[in-house]
Amino acid sequence: MRRVIFLLIISGAGLAILIGLGTWQLQRKAWKEDLLHTIESNIAAVPAGLPQSPVEKRDRYLAVTAEGEIEGNELHVFWVTKDAETGYRVIAPFVTSDGRRVLVDRGFISAAKKNMPLNYGAASVTGNLLWPDEGDWTTPAPAVDTNILYARDVAYMAERLNTEPVLIVARSATPEAAVTPHAVTTAGIPNNHLQYAITWFSLAVIWAAMTLYFLRRSRP
Repeated sequence: MRRVIFLLIISGAGLAILIGLGTWQLQRKAWKEDLLHTIESNIAAVPAGLPQSPVEKRDRYLAVTAEGEIEGNELHVFWVTKDAETGYRVIAPFVTSDGRRVLVDRGFISAAKKNMPLNYGAASVTGNLLWPDEGDWTTPAPAVDTNILYARDVAYMAERLNTEPVLIVARSATPEAAVTPHAVTTAGIPNNHLQYAITWFSLAVIWAAMTLYFLRRSRP
């Protein structure tokens, strides 16, 4: 009898934990969907002027438009597209009409076009502010000699190009250049909480089935 009671206590605790984890993942799923909706709304909003003092927590994904001049000493960030094409994102200094210096991600060029000259000068850029969360301790250091970076590190790029640590990821620019704009989207933000919830609930069912099996085995 004591053995059965002990088994029921352990099994009940394990079942409660598994169901709790599954429920938590459903709550996380609802939170993530609300977050994605907010981000998508910010991305698609009517573009505003560039804030005077952008703050990441408040202004990330903010839709902006700016007039100014694109300078030519750009940086190239190694990139692989969703179609497995390798190339570079072109990050250039952008001097706004009121004299501010910020970064602009002009878009993607293929590896074959790395050294092709791009058009610079007066431009109008529309896009979204972004502070990318890219790179970790395994990311290679920038190759300064060949002008290749392996992550869009805003602080580093701003220091290299003498700009504010503010990045506009262009979704359109005039005049057009031989660069394909890669606008900000939510495609890279995972939402796998439903699969996690199903996993935990499945484990709960298996745990309950095993409990019933051992209880039957323990019957006198």
